[in-house]
Amino acid sequence: MEKDKLAKLLKIDEKKAQIAGIEKQMASPDFWTDREKAAQVSQKLSLLTSFVLKFDNASTEKELSELESDAFFDGEFDEKNAIISIHGGAGGTEAQDWAEMLLRMYIRYAQSQNSKVKSQKWDVKILEKQPGEEAGIKSATIKIDGLNVYGMLKGEAGVHRLVRISPYDADKARHTSFALVEVIPEFDEIGDIEIPEKDLKIDVFRSSGHGGQSVNTTDSAVRLTHLPTKITVSVQNERSQLQNRETAMKILKMKLKKIEVDSKAKKERDIKGGHTSAEWGNQIRSYVLQPYQQVKDHRTSYEEPNPEKVLSGELDGFIDSYLRFIHK
Repeated sequence: MEKDKLAKLLKIDEKKAQIAGIEKQMASPDFWTDREKAAQVSQKLSLLTSFVLKFDNASTEKELSELESDAFFDGEFDEKNAIISIHGGAGGTEAQDWAEMLLRMYIRYAQSQNSKVKSQKWDVKILEKQPGEEAGIKSATIKIDGLNVYGMLKGEAGVHRLVRISPYDADKARHTSFALVEVIPEFDEIGDIEIPEKDLKIDVFRSSGHGGQSVNTTDSAVRLTHLPTKITVSVQNERSQLQNRETAMKILKMKLKKIEVDSKAKKERDIKGGHTSAEWGNQIRSYVLQPYQQVKDHRTSYEEPNPEKVLSGELDGFIDSYLRFIHK
């Protein structure tokens, strides 16, 4: 594609106008009054500047082709950071082990972006991880910072199905397990979402320190349950109970904001609670390890014959096919 056409497709002029606006905003004497918001604005400036510089310096057909895929990120929130929550579904220990496999897959995918020339730097932070009774995790939440993270990963939301010979079954029987993946953007502005105290159930529980589950434990982890929607958010990796609660409240409001946004876009969808049942029939993707090996996306029909590579974080094919599928 010619560079001038690609510039229009990627809205380069709009991005340059955004950069100028942010630079003007940062010149204000009171810019750093709200340090958290100022840091977010600074990060956005850095990412936009890096992207525009990458476009300006692109000269080969390969470099322009890599940039062309960025045109898929035209959604209102596609450029945002993402918060990903993973929940073990039906299947007990099997499902909890599967949930941990998915967590590792997304962390490795995010880390792999940093070694690719076409990508921006992505940073991953684990906000909470609840271990399973015997193995794996009951749930986990991670935050991934970088340009277009939500746009890249929004298609991962849904139920993921695993078929394999269970390592926990003495009879070596084949088991089917499910896990639910939720993906929401990190909204810059949450708006006027207020949560009355009567709508909240607040639990404080033991948080593991960096030395492991039994080392440096404190009762600083916080779990918030929004009673009207049954949405639950847990955070344990901040430095204090107060910080954990603040982060959990912020994520809860973002989840409610996501429901609000989705409701306006698709009023007919019942998204009460923001959850889909993690069981048979609702899966977006199947990962089959036995009796044959294949990973298949049920929306796009895209397949990969090597599940090990996919579970090691090689998701580009699935992500690219989904973005092309929704932009048909």
